[in-house]
Amino acid sequence: MDTMQLLVNAVTVVFIAATMFAAGLGTTLPALRAVFATPLLPLLALLANLVVIPLLGWGVAALFGLSAAAFIALVLAASSPGGPLGAKLSALRDGDVVAGTAIQVLLAAVGSLTFGLTANGVLALAEVGGGISIDVAALVRTVAILQLVPFAVGLSLRHCTPLTAQSWHGAAAKVSTVTFVAVLAGMLLGNWQAVVALLGSRTLLAGAVLAAAAFATGMALATGPPARRAGMGGVAAVRNAGPALAAIGIAFDDDPAILAAFAGVLVSGMAVALPIAAVLSRRRGATPA
Repeated sequence: MDTMQLLVNAVTVVFIAATMFAAGLGTTLPALRAVFATPLLPLLALLANLVVIPLLGWGVAALFGLSAAAFIALVLAASSPGGPLGAKLSALRDGDVVAGTAIQVLLAAVGSLTFGLTANGVLALAEVGGGISIDVAALVRTVAILQLVPFAVGLSLRHCTPLTAQSWHGAAAKVSTVTFVAVLAGMLLGNWQAVVALLGSRTLLAGAVLAAAAFATGMALATGPPARRAGMGGVAAVRNAGPALAAIGIAFDDDPAILAAFAGVLVSGMAVALPIAAVLSRRRGATPA
C-alpha cells in the first residue's frame, strides 16, 4: 500500500470518528426522545434507507450497465445510510434540524451493523464482484467502534457537561468537514487515472440518478410538514462514506478502480442533492406563514 493510500486511510478514520463525535455533541436526549416518541417516522426512514435505496442502487447499476468496479461502488454507497452531511442539508432555511440529526444518527448507528449484510446480499444476487464476500464481522467491529463509540462519548458529554459539549461542537464539526474534503481529494488524486477515465462515463450519471431517486424516496417515506419531509430527503440522498470505505479496504484491498468510482458517485450525488435541497428551502422561504 503506497503512502498516499495510507494517509487517506488515516484521515478517513479521523473523519468517521470526528463526524460521529460532533453528532453526539450536538444531540440532546430530549430531542432524540421527541423524534422517537412517534415511531412511524424512524420506521419509515429505516425502510427507505435500509431496503428501498439499496434496491434502487442495484437497479440503477443494472440499468446503466456499469462495469464491475462501478457497480460495486454504487451498491456500497446505496447500502450505507446515515451520511453526516445529510443532516446539514436538513438545516437549510428553517429546516427540521432536530429530526434530521436524530434520523441521521439512527441510520448511521443501525447502518453500521446492517451495511455488510446488505451489500453482501445485493452483490451476491447481482452476481457481481467475482464471488468476493465482505467480512461482515470485521466490518461491524471496525465501523461500529469508529461510529458508535465516538457518538456515545459525545452524547454523554452533551448530557453531563452541556457547556463543554457546546464549546467543542464547532471544532469537531470543522474537523469533520475538513477531513471529509481531504478524504475525497485523496481518493481523487490518489487514483487520478481511474478518475479521469470516469469523465463522460455512465458512472457519474448513475450516481446522480441514485441521489435524486434517494431524495425522492426519503421524502415520500416520511411524515410531518414539508420542511421535515425535505429534510428526510436530504438525509436519504447523502450516503455514509465511512462503512463503504472500510469495506473497500477490507474486502477489495483498496482497489483503485472501486475507490475512483466511489469518489465519483459521492461527488455526482452531492452535485444533485445540494441543488434539490436549496430549491426546496427557497420554496419554504417563499411560502407565506
